[in-house]
Amino acid sequence: MPLSDAIPALLVLADGTTYRGWSFGAMGTAIGEVVFNTGMTGYQEVLTDPSYCGQIVVFTYPELGNTGVNPEDEESIHPHVRGAIARNICHRPSNWRSTQSLPDYLKQHQIPGIYGIDTRALTRKIRMFGAMNGGISTAILDEAELLEQVQAAPSMTGLNLVREVTTSTPYEWSEPTTSHWEFNPEAVANIGETFTVVALDFGVKRNILRRLASYGCRVIVVPADTPPAEILKYNPDGIFLSNGPGDPAAVTEGINTTKALLAAEKPMFGICMGHQILGHALGAQTYKLKFGHRGLNQPAGLQQRVEITSQNHSFALDPDSLPAAVVEVSHLNLNDRTVAGVRHKTLPVFSVQYHPEASPGPHDADYLFEQFVRQMQAARQTAIV
Repeated sequence: MPLSDAIPALLVLADGTTYRGWSFGAMGTAIGEVVFNTGMTGYQEVLTDPSYCGQIVVFTYPELGNTGVNPEDEESIHPHVRGAIARNICHRPSNWRSTQSLPDYLKQHQIPGIYGIDTRALTRKIRMFGAMNGGISTAILDEAELLEQVQAAPSMTGLNLVREVTTSTPYEWSEPTTSHWEFNPEAVANIGETFTVVALDFGVKRNILRRLASYGCRVIVVPADTPPAEILKYNPDGIFLSNGPGDPAAVTEGINTTKALLAAEKPMFGICMGHQILGHALGAQTYKLKFGHRGLNQPAGLQQRVEITSQNHSFALDPDSLPAAVVEVSHLNLNDRTVAGVRHKTLPVFSVQYHPEASPGPHDADYLFEQFVRQMQAARQTAIV
Protein backbone atom coordinates (compact mmCIF):
# COMPACT_ATOMS: atom_id res chain seq x y z
CA MET A 1 0.00 0.00 0.00
CA PRO A 2 1.48 3.40 -0.95
CA LEU A 3 1.80 5.81 1.97
CA SER A 4 -0.34 8.27 0.04
CA ASP A 5 -3.26 5.90 0.74
CA ALA A 6 -2.32 5.15 4.35
CA ILE A 7 -4.51 6.38 7.20
CA PRO A 8 -2.73 8.19 10.06
CA ALA A 9 -2.80 6.55 13.51
CA LEU A 10 -1.65 7.69 16.92
CA LEU A 11 -0.17 5.69 19.82
CA VAL A 12 -0.06 7.33 23.26
CA LEU A 13 1.39 5.73 26.40
CA ALA A 14 0.19 6.48 29.93
CA ASP A 15 3.34 8.51 30.66
CA GLY A 16 2.55 10.85 27.77
CA THR A 17 4.97 9.39 25.21
CA THR A 18 3.53 9.52 21.71
CA TYR A 19 4.23 7.74 18.44
CA ARG A 20 2.69 8.61 15.09
CA GLY A 21 2.33 6.01 12.37
CA TRP A 22 -0.17 4.48 9.99
CA SER A 23 -3.24 2.37 10.52
CA PHE A 24 -3.58 -1.32 9.70
CA GLY A 25 -6.62 -3.25 10.76
CA ALA A 26 -9.80 -1.61 12.01
CA MET A 27 -10.53 2.07 12.40
CA GLY A 28 -11.30 3.43 15.86
CA THR A 29 -9.65 3.48 19.28
CA ALA A 30 -8.20 0.66 21.41
CA ILE A 31 -6.88 1.03 24.96
CA GLY A 32 -4.99 -1.63 26.91
CA GLU A 33 -1.71 -2.58 28.54
CA VAL A 34 1.16 -2.25 26.04
CA VAL A 35 3.48 -5.28 26.11
CA PHE A 36 6.02 -6.72 23.69
CA ASN A 37 6.50 -10.18 22.17
CA THR A 38 9.92 -11.17 20.84
CA GLY A 39 8.84 -14.16 18.70
CA MET A 40 9.98 -14.18 15.08
CA THR A 41 7.01 -16.37 14.07
CA GLY A 42 3.54 -17.19 15.32
CA TYR A 43 1.83 -13.81 15.19
CA GLN A 44 -1.59 -15.38 14.52
CA GLU A 45 -1.25 -17.66 17.56
CA VAL A 46 -0.31 -14.60 19.62
CA LEU A 47 -3.29 -12.59 18.40
CA THR A 48 -5.73 -15.41 19.22
CA ASP A 49 -4.21 -16.43 22.57
CA PRO A 50 -6.82 -15.53 25.25
CA SER A 51 -3.94 -14.76 27.65
CA TYR A 52 -3.47 -11.47 25.72
CA CYS A 53 -6.98 -10.24 26.56
CA GLY A 54 -6.77 -6.59 27.63
CA GLN A 55 -3.37 -5.99 26.03
CA ILE A 56 -1.90 -4.22 23.02
CA VAL A 57 1.00 -6.24 21.64
CA VAL A 58 4.21 -4.79 20.20
CA PHE A 59 5.79 -7.27 17.79
CA THR A 60 9.55 -6.76 17.99
CA TYR A 61 10.20 -8.73 14.79
CA PRO A 62 10.11 -5.97 12.16
CA GLU A 63 8.08 -7.72 9.44
CA LEU A 64 4.50 -8.72 10.23
CA GLY A 65 1.88 -10.38 8.06
CA ASN A 66 4.16 -11.98 5.43
CA THR A 67 2.46 -15.39 5.71
CA GLY A 68 -1.09 -14.06 6.15
CA VAL A 69 -3.57 -15.89 8.36
CA ASN A 70 -5.49 -19.15 8.10
CA PRO A 71 -8.23 -20.92 10.13
CA GLU A 72 -5.97 -23.81 11.23
CA ASP A 73 -3.65 -21.60 13.30
CA GLU A 74 -6.35 -20.02 15.48
CA GLU A 75 -5.79 -20.64 19.20
CA SER A 76 -9.37 -19.62 20.02
CA ILE A 77 -12.57 -18.55 18.31
CA HIS A 78 -11.32 -15.00 17.62
CA PRO A 79 -8.42 -12.64 18.42
CA HIS A 80 -8.23 -11.40 22.02
CA VAL A 81 -5.65 -8.62 21.79
CA ARG A 82 -6.96 -5.06 22.07
CA GLY A 83 -4.54 -3.83 19.41
CA ALA A 84 -1.31 -4.57 17.51
CA ILE A 85 1.86 -2.55 16.94
CA ALA A 86 4.37 -3.30 14.17
CA ARG A 87 7.28 -1.79 12.30
CA ASN A 88 6.35 -3.01 8.79
CA ILE A 89 3.14 -4.64 7.55
CA CYS A 90 2.67 -6.95 4.57
CA HIS A 91 -0.62 -6.35 2.77
CA ARG A 92 -0.09 -9.10 0.18
CA PRO A 93 0.98 -12.31 1.95
CA SER A 94 2.82 -15.14 0.23
CA ASN A 95 2.13 -18.58 1.70
CA TRP A 96 0.20 -21.57 0.39
CA ARG A 97 -1.75 -21.87 3.66
CA SER A 98 -2.84 -18.23 3.73
CA THR A 99 -6.53 -17.46 3.29
CA GLN A 100 -6.50 -13.78 4.28
CA SER A 101 -4.11 -10.89 4.85
CA LEU A 102 -3.35 -9.80 8.39
CA PRO A 103 -4.77 -6.24 7.91
CA ASP A 104 -8.03 -7.65 6.51
CA TYR A 105 -8.20 -10.17 9.36
CA LEU A 106 -7.88 -7.44 11.99
CA LYS A 107 -10.47 -5.32 10.19
CA GLN A 108 -12.87 -8.27 10.23
CA HIS A 109 -12.45 -8.59 14.00
CA GLN A 110 -12.54 -4.85 14.74
CA ILE A 111 -8.98 -4.67 16.12
CA PRO A 112 -6.93 -1.51 15.42
CA GLY A 113 -3.23 -1.62 14.64
CA ILE A 114 -0.48 0.90 14.07
CA TYR A 115 2.67 0.44 11.97
CA GLY A 116 5.56 2.57 10.78
CA ILE A 117 6.79 3.44 14.27
CA ASP A 118 10.17 2.66 15.86
CA THR A 119 9.28 -0.56 17.68
CA ARG A 120 12.88 -0.89 18.93
CA ALA A 121 12.58 2.39 20.81
CA LEU A 122 9.14 1.43 22.15
CA THR A 123 10.40 -1.96 23.35
CA ARG A 124 13.39 -0.37 25.08
CA LYS A 125 11.05 2.05 26.82
CA ILE A 126 8.87 -0.78 28.13
CA ARG A 127 11.97 -2.65 29.33
CA MET A 128 13.25 0.45 31.13
CA PHE A 129 10.01 1.76 32.63
CA GLY A 130 7.75 -1.29 32.61
CA ALA A 131 4.57 -2.26 30.82
CA MET A 132 1.97 0.50 30.96
CA ASN A 133 -1.41 1.33 29.51
CA GLY A 134 -1.58 2.87 26.09
CA GLY A 135 -4.01 3.71 23.31
CA ILE A 136 -4.08 3.35 19.53
CA SER A 137 -6.47 5.51 17.58
CA THR A 138 -7.36 6.59 14.07
CA ALA A 139 -10.31 8.60 15.40
CA ILE A 140 -8.49 10.61 18.09
CA LEU A 141 -5.34 12.21 16.72
CA ASP A 142 -5.05 14.80 19.47
CA GLU A 143 -2.39 13.57 21.89
CA ALA A 144 -3.88 15.16 25.02
CA GLU A 145 -7.37 13.81 24.31
CA LEU A 146 -6.16 10.25 23.80
CA LEU A 147 -3.86 10.46 26.84
CA GLU A 148 -6.86 11.38 28.99
CA GLN A 149 -8.63 8.17 27.96
CA VAL A 150 -5.51 6.07 28.49
CA GLN A 151 -4.93 7.42 31.99
CA ALA A 152 -8.55 6.68 32.92
CA ALA A 153 -8.18 2.98 32.03
CA PRO A 154 -7.79 0.46 34.88
CA SER A 155 -4.43 -1.07 35.73
CA MET A 156 -3.81 -4.74 34.97
CA THR A 157 -3.04 -5.29 38.66
CA GLY A 158 -6.23 -6.45 40.36
CA LEU A 159 -8.03 -7.05 37.07
CA ASN A 160 -9.97 -10.30 36.61
CA LEU A 161 -10.13 -10.88 32.86
CA VAL A 162 -10.85 -14.61 33.04
CA ARG A 163 -14.60 -13.98 33.00
CA GLU A 164 -14.19 -12.36 29.56
CA VAL A 165 -12.54 -15.41 27.96
CA THR A 166 -13.81 -18.53 29.77
CA THR A 167 -16.36 -20.77 28.10
CA SER A 168 -19.98 -20.17 29.06
CA THR A 169 -20.92 -23.87 28.95
CA PRO A 170 -19.01 -27.14 29.33
CA TYR A 171 -17.88 -28.92 26.17
CA GLU A 172 -15.81 -31.97 25.25
CA TRP A 173 -12.61 -31.71 23.20
CA SER A 174 -11.43 -34.78 21.28
CA GLU A 175 -9.34 -33.40 18.38
CA PRO A 176 -5.65 -34.39 18.70
CA THR A 177 -2.69 -32.76 17.02
CA THR A 178 -3.05 -33.55 13.32
CA SER A 179 -0.70 -36.22 11.96
CA HIS A 180 1.34 -33.84 9.79
CA TRP A 181 2.05 -31.60 12.81
CA GLU A 182 2.65 -34.40 15.35
CA PHE A 183 6.23 -34.07 16.60
CA ASN A 184 6.27 -36.77 19.30
CA PRO A 185 4.49 -39.79 17.76
CA GLU A 186 6.40 -42.46 19.72
CA ALA A 187 5.50 -41.02 23.12
CA VAL A 188 1.88 -40.53 22.07
CA ALA A 189 1.64 -44.13 20.81
CA ASN A 190 3.06 -45.57 24.05
CA ILE A 191 0.22 -44.36 26.28
CA GLY A 192 -2.47 -46.81 25.15
CA GLU A 193 -5.15 -45.76 27.65
CA THR A 194 -7.88 -43.14 27.77
CA PHE A 195 -8.09 -40.75 30.72
CA THR A 196 -10.81 -38.27 31.61
CA VAL A 197 -9.41 -34.80 32.26
CA VAL A 198 -11.51 -31.87 33.39
CA ALA A 199 -9.94 -28.62 32.20
CA LEU A 200 -10.79 -25.42 34.06
CA ASP A 201 -10.95 -22.82 31.31
CA PHE A 202 -9.23 -19.62 32.41
CA GLY A 203 -8.57 -18.85 28.72
CA VAL A 204 -7.33 -22.12 27.27
CA LYS A 205 -5.52 -22.41 23.93
CA ARG A 206 -6.70 -25.00 21.42
CA ASN A 207 -3.27 -26.56 20.98
CA ILE A 208 -3.05 -27.30 24.70
CA LEU A 209 -6.29 -29.25 24.36
CA ARG A 210 -4.92 -30.98 21.25
CA ARG A 211 -1.81 -32.13 23.11
CA LEU A 212 -3.92 -33.57 25.93
CA ALA A 213 -6.09 -35.38 23.37
CA SER A 214 -2.99 -36.65 21.57
CA TYR A 215 -1.82 -38.27 24.79
CA GLY A 216 -5.06 -40.23 25.18
CA CYS A 217 -7.14 -37.79 27.22
CA ARG A 218 -10.88 -37.29 26.97
CA VAL A 219 -10.96 -33.58 27.76
CA ILE A 220 -14.02 -31.92 29.31
CA VAL A 221 -13.63 -28.14 29.35
CA VAL A 222 -15.66 -26.32 32.01
CA PRO A 223 -16.19 -22.64 32.87
CA ALA A 224 -13.77 -21.11 35.35
CA ASP A 225 -16.50 -20.67 37.97
CA THR A 226 -17.64 -24.32 37.94
CA PRO A 227 -18.07 -25.56 41.55
CA PRO A 228 -15.72 -28.33 42.72
CA ALA A 229 -18.64 -30.74 43.27
CA GLU A 230 -19.70 -30.35 39.63
CA ILE A 231 -16.15 -31.03 38.44
CA LEU A 232 -15.85 -34.18 40.55
CA LYS A 233 -19.16 -35.50 39.17
CA TYR A 234 -17.27 -36.22 35.93
CA ASN A 235 -15.10 -38.64 37.95
CA PRO A 236 -11.96 -37.25 36.32
CA ASP A 237 -8.64 -39.05 36.29
CA GLY A 238 -6.97 -35.65 36.39
CA ILE A 239 -7.58 -31.91 36.66
CA PHE A 240 -6.03 -29.39 34.26
CA LEU A 241 -5.72 -25.67 35.08
CA SER A 242 -5.36 -23.62 31.89
CA ASN A 243 -3.58 -20.46 30.85
CA GLY A 244 -5.46 -17.15 30.94
CA PRO A 245 -5.25 -13.34 31.20
CA GLY A 246 -5.15 -10.77 33.95
CA ASP A 247 -4.13 -10.80 37.61
CA PRO A 248 -4.29 -14.33 39.07
CA ALA A 249 -4.89 -13.00 42.58
CA ALA A 250 -8.19 -11.54 41.36
CA VAL A 251 -9.49 -14.93 40.15
CA THR A 252 -10.75 -15.84 43.61
CA GLU A 253 -13.32 -18.41 42.45
CA GLY A 254 -10.63 -20.32 40.58
CA ILE A 255 -8.32 -20.25 43.59
CA ASN A 256 -11.04 -21.50 45.95
CA THR A 257 -12.07 -24.21 43.48
CA THR A 258 -8.47 -25.39 43.17
CA LYS A 259 -8.08 -25.50 46.95
CA ALA A 260 -11.12 -27.76 47.17
CA LEU A 261 -9.91 -29.97 44.31
CA LEU A 262 -6.52 -30.48 45.98
CA ALA A 263 -8.36 -32.25 48.79
CA ALA A 264 -9.47 -34.90 46.27
CA GLU A 265 -5.77 -35.77 45.74
CA LYS A 266 -6.18 -36.32 42.01
CA PRO A 267 -3.37 -35.62 39.53
CA MET A 268 -3.34 -31.94 38.64
CA PHE A 269 -1.42 -29.99 35.99
CA GLY A 270 -1.36 -26.21 35.61
CA ILE A 271 -0.01 -24.01 32.82
CA CYS A 272 0.66 -20.23 33.05
CA MET A 273 -2.41 -18.74 34.79
CA GLY A 274 -3.13 -22.27 36.03
CA HIS A 275 0.36 -22.36 37.54
CA GLN A 276 -0.32 -19.10 39.37
CA ILE A 277 -3.80 -20.20 40.49
CA LEU A 278 -2.30 -23.42 41.87
CA GLY A 279 0.33 -21.39 43.70
CA HIS A 280 -2.34 -19.25 45.36
CA ALA A 281 -4.33 -22.37 46.26
CA LEU A 282 -1.24 -23.78 48.00
CA GLY A 283 -0.80 -20.57 50.01
CA ALA A 284 1.68 -18.61 47.87
CA GLN A 285 1.39 -15.08 46.50
CA THR A 286 2.00 -13.56 43.06
CA TYR A 287 3.48 -10.23 42.01
CA LYS A 288 3.54 -8.26 38.76
CA LEU A 289 6.70 -8.40 36.69
CA LYS A 290 8.17 -5.19 35.30
CA PHE A 291 7.51 -6.09 31.67
CA GLY A 292 6.73 -9.81 31.77
CA HIS A 293 7.96 -12.68 29.59
CA ARG A 294 6.55 -12.98 26.06
CA GLY A 295 8.44 -14.88 23.41
CA LEU A 296 9.59 -18.26 22.13
CA ASN A 297 13.12 -18.52 23.52
CA GLN A 298 12.88 -18.27 27.31
CA PRO A 299 15.29 -20.74 28.97
CA ALA A 300 13.89 -22.64 31.95
CA GLY A 301 15.37 -25.36 34.12
CA LEU A 302 16.88 -26.16 37.50
CA GLN A 303 19.34 -29.06 37.53
CA GLN A 304 20.97 -30.95 34.65
CA ARG A 305 18.43 -29.81 32.05
CA VAL A 306 17.56 -26.60 30.21
CA GLU A 307 14.36 -26.20 28.17
CA ILE A 308 13.80 -23.43 25.65
CA THR A 309 10.21 -22.41 26.26
CA SER A 310 7.35 -20.29 24.97
CA GLN A 311 6.12 -17.83 27.59
CA ASN A 312 3.41 -15.20 27.89
CA HIS A 313 2.72 -13.76 31.33
CA SER A 314 2.79 -10.59 33.41
CA PHE A 315 2.78 -12.13 36.90
CA ALA A 316 5.00 -14.60 38.76
CA LEU A 317 4.92 -16.63 41.96
CA ASP A 318 6.77 -15.09 44.90
CA PRO A 319 9.35 -17.74 45.86
CA ASP A 320 9.50 -16.52 49.46
CA SER A 321 5.76 -17.16 49.86
CA LEU A 322 5.84 -20.78 48.67
CA PRO A 323 5.08 -23.17 51.56
CA ALA A 324 8.35 -25.15 51.67
CA ALA A 325 6.77 -27.99 53.62
CA VAL A 326 4.45 -28.98 50.77
CA VAL A 327 5.80 -27.57 47.50
CA GLU A 328 9.17 -27.27 45.79
CA VAL A 329 10.44 -25.27 42.84
CA SER A 330 10.97 -27.52 39.80
CA HIS A 331 11.98 -24.88 37.22
CA LEU A 332 13.39 -21.37 37.17
CA ASN A 333 13.38 -18.87 34.34
CA LEU A 334 17.12 -18.81 33.66
CA ASN A 335 17.09 -15.21 32.45
CA ASP A 336 15.87 -13.63 35.68
CA ARG A 337 15.54 -16.57 38.14
CA THR A 338 11.78 -16.17 38.58
CA VAL A 339 9.79 -19.29 39.45
CA ALA A 340 8.88 -21.18 36.25
CA GLY A 341 7.59 -24.44 37.73
CA VAL A 342 6.54 -26.06 41.01
CA ARG A 343 5.53 -29.53 42.18
CA HIS A 344 3.82 -30.83 45.28
CA LYS A 345 6.02 -32.94 47.53
CA THR A 346 3.44 -35.64 48.28
CA LEU A 347 0.60 -35.26 45.75
CA PRO A 348 0.70 -35.80 41.94
CA VAL A 349 0.36 -32.07 41.38
CA PHE A 350 2.65 -29.82 39.35
CA SER A 351 2.61 -26.70 37.17
CA VAL A 352 4.76 -24.59 34.87
CA GLN A 353 4.74 -20.92 34.02
CA TYR A 354 5.38 -21.53 30.32
CA HIS A 355 3.44 -23.04 27.40
CA PRO A 356 4.66 -26.60 26.67
CA GLU A 357 2.23 -27.11 23.78
CA ALA A 358 4.61 -24.95 21.70
CA SER A 359 2.09 -22.93 19.72
CA PRO A 360 4.07 -20.98 18.82
CA GLY A 361 7.40 -22.13 20.16
CA PRO A 362 9.85 -25.01 20.62
CA HIS A 363 8.90 -28.57 21.58
CA ASP A 364 11.34 -29.03 24.48
CA ALA A 365 8.66 -29.17 27.18
CA ASP A 366 6.12 -31.48 25.52
CA TYR A 367 7.17 -34.24 27.93
CA LEU A 368 5.11 -32.49 30.62
CA PHE A 369 1.89 -33.74 29.02
CA GLU A 370 3.26 -37.27 29.12
CA GLN A 371 4.26 -36.74 32.76
CA PHE A 372 0.68 -35.74 33.59
CA VAL A 373 -0.68 -38.84 31.85
CA ARG A 374 1.81 -41.09 33.65
CA GLN A 375 0.60 -39.67 36.95
CA MET A 376 -3.00 -40.51 36.00
CA GLN A 377 -1.88 -44.02 35.03
CA ALA A 378 -0.22 -44.49 38.41
CA ALA A 379 -3.25 -43.14 40.27
CA ARG A 380 -5.56 -45.50 38.36
CA GLN A 381 -3.37 -48.51 39.15
CA THR A 382 -3.20 -47.54 42.82
CA ALA A 383 -7.00 -47.29 42.95
CA ILE A 384 -7.34 -50.76 41.44
CA VAL A 385 -4.97 -52.29 43.99
